[in-house]
Amino acid sequence: MNDMKNVMVKMGLDAWNGYLNRTGKLFDELSDEQLNNEVSPGRNTGIYLYGHLIAVHDSMLPLLGLGEKLYPELEQPFIKDADKSGHTFPVASVLRNYWKEVNAKLATAFATLSADDWFARHMSVSEEDFKNEPHRNKLNVLLSRTSHLASHYGQVVFLQGKSE
Repeated sequence: MNDMKNVMVKMGLDAWNGYLNRTGKLFDELSDEQLNNEVSPGRNTGIYLYGHLIAVHDSMLPLLGLGEKLYPELEQPFIKDADKSGHTFPVASVLRNYWKEVNAKLATAFATLSADDWFARHMSVSEEDFKNEPHRNKLNVLLSRTSHLASHYGQVVFLQGKSE
């Protein structure tokens, strides 16, 4: 059974790292001006999606029991509120640093987790509920956040063709 857990964790981490690297490369290739464009008319801007992904990844730290958020101030403008809510967002160069720091901290923390750790409950589910719903584990969080990342990657790709 432990071999199967190891395989499943490796598959999850490979998918996460693949999309994380792909998305990071895309953000690195986009100019600050391109990031200020909407991905399509009336939709989110690249800068908002960048901050949103950073805030979501940052929130994984406490959710997975891996530490406190590095940038809790990003939750309001990038998770709770919409892009056009009137917030002044950090400039792209600041977000580029935040992206690297948050994802480096996650990578370091992920490296410490065993397969059994990944199948343990995440911090938003009680021990009692987890007994009845063992799928509410840390690996499931990773998988759902990978899907989330992939979805927003698909939106940000549309910025490549936008003129600066």
